[in-house]
Amino acid sequence: MSEPLPRRAAVTGIGVIAPNGASTETFWKATREGISVLDRVDREGCEDLPLRVAGQVRDFDPSAAIEERFLVQTDRFTHFAMAAADFALDDAQLGRPDTDAAPYSVGVVTAAGSGGGEFGQRELQQLWGKGSRYVGPYQSIAWFYAASTGQISIRRGFKGPCSVVAADEAGGLDALAHAARAVRRGTDVIVAGATEAPIAPYSVVCQLGYDELSTVDEPSRAYRPFTSAACGFVPAEGGAMLVVEADATARARGARVQAYLAGHAATFTGASRWEESREGLAQAVRQALEEAECAPEEIDVVFADALGVPAADRAEALAIADALGAHGTRVPVTAPKTGIGRGYCAAPLMDAAAAVLAMEHGVIPPTPNVFDICHDLDLVTGRARPAEVRTALVLSRGLMGSNSALVLRHGATDAS
Repeated sequence: MSEPLPRRAAVTGIGVIAPNGASTETFWKATREGISVLDRVDREGCEDLPLRVAGQVRDFDPSAAIEERFLVQTDRFTHFAMAAADFALDDAQLGRPDTDAAPYSVGVVTAAGSGGGEFGQRELQQLWGKGSRYVGPYQSIAWFYAASTGQISIRRGFKGPCSVVAADEAGGLDALAHAARAVRRGTDVIVAGATEAPIAPYSVVCQLGYDELSTVDEPSRAYRPFTSAACGFVPAEGGAMLVVEADATARARGARVQAYLAGHAATFTGASRWEESREGLAQAVRQALEEAECAPEEIDVVFADALGVPAADRAEALAIADALGAHGTRVPVTAPKTGIGRGYCAAPLMDAAAAVLAMEHGVIPPTPNVFDICHDLDLVTGRARPAEVRTALVLSRGLMGSNSALVLRHGATDAS
């Protein structure tokens, strides 16, 4: 008697709230066209801080997407997460909050870097400006980095395995890997992703301690990885949520499988040790390829971490060559985040969403604002590049030293 085939983790829905679009469709259109929306920071209280440029979500009205009873107890980063989860579940045809999905068959996993700084900022101002009686009870939970997992599961009635990943910026990819493991172990559906909202005075001041943060005040020059003008990264808000589902479950209900989470690995090399990240990132790629049973030459595109720090950029370019061999200098590489900013844990989730959409549309999006590449990479710049994308590699590193690699396979991959 033959052994049953292992459960495969499939992506069946995508939801994005990003600086370049408050829906998956607008995000992809702007990403494909290489539109940069980086701009001067104009959030109240941030205008005179050293951080001059960021990726801000401007076309998002939380009150139009989320019920008032949830809005009053949650921060902006959770508003993004709940709205993106709605988009993803709709895309997966799993319905609105009154979904018929069996509650114990659906779980939630998110990653977050700093949690709810904007909500906390407001409550602290109330405390010191008016007194303790003006501080609401939700201050105790809205800032918490696990708030998005909790609120999505409560709002939707999901009672399957729920968790939060705290693993530096690379935790965004680790959350997808956690979701894939849960599906392989028997959970039917996991809503997984990451969102961030770091553009509030308190949050920005906390970020000023990062040596890697760009303080250039011209948007087109503030974030230019892999060039001689690299001067650090600019932060962004927003993020993405994906529906990760057992492929057999998806196909049984007639859902479209957009991609497979085929392989993942993570390593740790220490805070700001960018030279050492070369070895750690290369090892993560090798292990992810091994899990995916994928040869280096099968990779059709690499979505780069693209920190924008010369030593880190050099380490990443060398890591790609180390892990992929001769193919590493020929494979197309892209970093769409240079047009929207690097959204901490949310950055690799938006890259993963873009990678799935690149597979669907047969085009590799460009790297905005980048022209004079000074590394041995086939970096896609200027215009999008038509290409058959069957397998994509997404890379992420954190400022504290985490490295992560994810291999995505096209949804048309033979399930046998």
